Amino acid sequence: MTDTKTPTRATVGPLLRRVVVTEAAMWRSLYVWARRRPLPLGPGDEPFGYLGVVKPILGIFIGLSVVEIPIFDLIVTHVVPWRPARWIVLALGVWGVLWMVGLFASMTIHPHVVGDRGLRVRLNSGIDIWIPWTDVEALRKRHRSLPSSRSVQVEQEGDRRVLSISVGSQTSIDVLLRRPTTFDLPKTGSMPMNELRLYADDPDGLLRSARGTPASTTVSR
Repeated sequence: MTDTKTPTRATVGPLLRRVVVTEAAMWRSLYVWARRRPLPLGPGDEPFGYLGVVKPILGIFIGLSVVEIPIFDLIVTHVVPWRPARWIVLALGVWGVLWMVGLFASMTIHPHVVGDRGLRVRLNSGIDIWIPWTDVEALRKRHRSLPSSRSVQVEQEGDRRVLSISVGSQTSIDVLLRRPTTFDLPKTGSMPMNELRLYADDPDGLLRSARGTPASTTVSR
């Protein structure tokens, strides 16, 4: 008889931990954002947001979710005879709204950061990549639309491997690396990358902020 418990546990365990970590990070982001405290930036650091491209979509989803709460409450109250069902549906509706607001908060309080020593690429609370200027060959402005909606994508372009950290299936900055570099991202494994692409609402501002750093060359095109 084949034992299927071990593979199942090996799969479910990390997935469950990832869900718990993501949920905790979302609530923590909501708490920090609600307190309206300034972003923790170092001397010479300049933040660059990436929320603009998905802000209207998030606003629509949040608005629709708020409207759905009383509608579903009315339906469940008159259709389902089991009284606790009303409170379960109500709790799930409120949780859904708060979760999406938490996603908005997480994207707001975790911007990209250009500093004197390097570039910090972020996406929500789950992606945080530090690239020192000594590893950067050039920064280029180039808007791209990606075929997939996944936030983290890896493409093979000839003998070069490209990592895209996209928002709304878009990137706007290409970071060309001096040497193949491995980034600590669970979905990409340990493959070395030759280039990283990211999305910023203000790519021109990011290039201006990076211009003059000791080991980077900025090119706008």
